[in-house]
Amino acid sequence: MDYRRLGDTGLSVSELCFGTWRFGRETNGVVETGREESHELLDAAADRGINFIDTANVYGTPNGKSEEYIGEWLADRDREDYVIASKVYFPFDGRGEPGPNDSGLGRKHIRAQIEGTLDRLDTDYLDIYYIHRWDEETPIEETMRALDELVAEGKVHHLGASTMAAWQLTKAQWTADVNDYAGFDAVQPLHHAGYYEDVKEYLDVCIDQDLAVCPYSPLAGGFLTGKYERADPDDPEQVIAPDGSRASFDDRFERFYLSERGWKVLDAVREVADELDATPAQVALAWLTEWDEFTCVPIVGARTVDQLDENVAAADLALSDDQWDRIMDARYDPDGNLWGH
Repeated sequence: MDYRRLGDTGLSVSELCFGTWRFGRETNGVVETGREESHELLDAAADRGINFIDTANVYGTPNGKSEEYIGEWLADRDREDYVIASKVYFPFDGRGEPGPNDSGLGRKHIRAQIEGTLDRLDTDYLDIYYIHRWDEETPIEETMRALDELVAEGKVHHLGASTMAAWQLTKAQWTADVNDYAGFDAVQPLHHAGYYEDVKEYLDVCIDQDLAVCPYSPLAGGFLTGKYERADPDDPEQVIAPDGSRASFDDRFERFYLSERGWKVLDAVREVADELDATPAQVALAWLTEWDEFTCVPIVGARTVDQLDENVAAADLALSDDQWDRIMDARYDPDGNLWGH
C-alpha cells in the first residue's frame, strides 16, 4: 500500500480509504456488521496498510454506533497512525428522537455534533470533517464560519464536502476565500467508471481548487464487481443475480447503474481484468486511483476480510494508458454521445 497527499495538504493517506457505514447498522432487525466483526475488519485494514478511515455521525443504529466501534478500536492503537474522517448534516437520533436543531449545518448543530463525534471516537480531533449534504436553510457563511472555528480550535484539521452541485461547492469555496475562512480540502462524491459524466462539472471544480476526491460507492453498488449479468439485450434494467434468479433493485440502483453506459463500461472493465489476471472490482478501483488531474482515494466498504483483500489488491495493479482510456471511452457510443438508458 502506497500513500499520497490529500489534495493540496500535507496529510498523507493510503491509496484506499476504509468505509464503515455498515458498522452497527440494523436492517430488518439484523445488525449488518457487529462490534467484533467491525474490529476484525479494522484490524485487517490496518494490517494491510490502510490508514484512512471514513465514518459519519449518523452511521449505525442508533446513530453513532459506527463512531463508537471505531473509538473502541482506536483505544488500543496509536491515534497518530490514522486519518479519521466523519461527517455532519443529517438528523441525529443517537440521543432519542431528533429535535428541531438536530440536523442541518447551522452553528448549533455543528457544535453539538462535533462534540458527540469526538466523544464517541474517543479522540481530541478529527483529521477531516465533511458536510454530508448542502443545507438549503442555513446561509453558507454561517456554516463555513462555524467550521472555520473548529479548525482554529484544533478540533478539526481539514474540511471536506460530500454530495452537492458544482455551483454549491464553488459558492462554499468562494465564501471561505473572501472571508479568510478555512475551505474544503477534500470532497466525497459518487464517482466511478460508469458515472463520471454526471459529476463532470463537480470534478472540474475539484481540479481547479486542487481538492482530493474520495468517491463513495466506487464499485457502483456492486455492479462493477461483475457479479450481475444482463438478462435482456434490449432492456438494460433486466438483470440476473448471482444465484441465477432475476435480481430486484430499488429505483436508485436502476437509475444510477443499470444503463447501456453501465453495461458497456462493465464489458470494458471485464476485458481489462482478463488481460491483467485481476477481478473487475480491482480494475474498477485501480481506474479511479490512476486519475491524473486530482488525488483520487476510493472508499471501500468490505463486509468480510476476503472482500477487503480483493479490494486492497487493486493497489498492486497498474493499468496501461490504453486500458484506462478503453474504460473511459466505453461510456460513449460510436457517434461520441454518452450511452444512456
